[in-house]
Amino acid sequence: MRPLEYKDGVLKLIDQTMLPTEYIIVECKTYKEVADAIVDMIVRGAPAIGVTAAYGIAIGAFSIETDFNETFFDELKSICNIIRSTRPTAVNLFWAVERVFNKAVKNKEKTIKDIKDIILQEAFLMDTEDVIANKAIGQHGNMLIQQDSTILTHCNAGALATCDYGTALGVIRAAHESGKNINVYADETRPYLQGARLTSWELQQDGIPVTLICDNMAGYFMKKGNIDCVIVGADRIALNGDTANKIGTYSVAVLAKENNVPFYVAAPVSTIDFMIETGESIPIEERKPEEITHFKGFQIAPEGISVANPAFDVTPNKYITAIITEKGILYPPFSESIKKLK
Repeated sequence: MRPLEYKDGVLKLIDQTMLPTEYIIVECKTYKEVADAIVDMIVRGAPAIGVTAAYGIAIGAFSIETDFNETFFDELKSICNIIRSTRPTAVNLFWAVERVFNKAVKNKEKTIKDIKDIILQEAFLMDTEDVIANKAIGQHGNMLIQQDSTILTHCNAGALATCDYGTALGVIRAAHESGKNINVYADETRPYLQGARLTSWELQQDGIPVTLICDNMAGYFMKKGNIDCVIVGADRIALNGDTANKIGTYSVAVLAKENNVPFYVAAPVSTIDFMIETGESIPIEERKPEEITHFKGFQIAPEGISVANPAFDVTPNKYITAIITEKGILYPPFSESIKKLK
């Protein structure tokens, strides 16, 4: 299930704001349309945002009409800055922009046509690498899943959040594909309902048993002994293992610790920010109040009410049992296991 596909100068995206009731493909033909798609969450999920950004830069690069190398790079830098400014928390976005731009700079002595082709090829490579990484994450994570396990997941870290297969759901898919009898509880994930709309839909499509619950039901089912482990994705991981993920993840992690339920984070190495020591340095995106006060255009809160809408929270490393990457499983102390990946 691929949420994005580039062909002949057009990036096609599944409009994730419309799932599961409508399956709509949005076509982005300019880098500004790609940037808008990221801001509007037509595409979301850290790995998917990163690769989408790379394709957006490629589309922008091919739109630059100049014979002068210096002018080309000035315009390319401007395109990169616009793409970079779309969302602040997912580090994959910044990693992707820097990787593509640096690839272009390393080839600055070549013709502009060649540089444009190199940028596009780098985007294709990142796309392919993401799928390979997700499947490796799935294989490593499968070793942590026991037969007859019930897994709780929060938000959507599946194929829709990546280029295919998924991170947290990649682990779940790998366990299912290996023949293990597993069940999944999916938190609805307010206010954007990625769990209700996307995760439950993905798992249902794959024939993996899934039960949808409200966010505030997680502790109830953990206390009853219904949950064997929690697996979530990540948008940015600090050097000490502190992890930013969709708002509500921290609450789930605290509940898991209280109920002796293992709490796993599944993410590619590209989600690790090697430039920050702790989660205190991770910027948290604040989104529009309407995402809370309205649903599908219908007002559900009093007019003029004050609203806070942080899109992410940070789970301290002490609540994380292990971090599953394509390079293997990382265990505490994360400040040591993560640095070995640099």
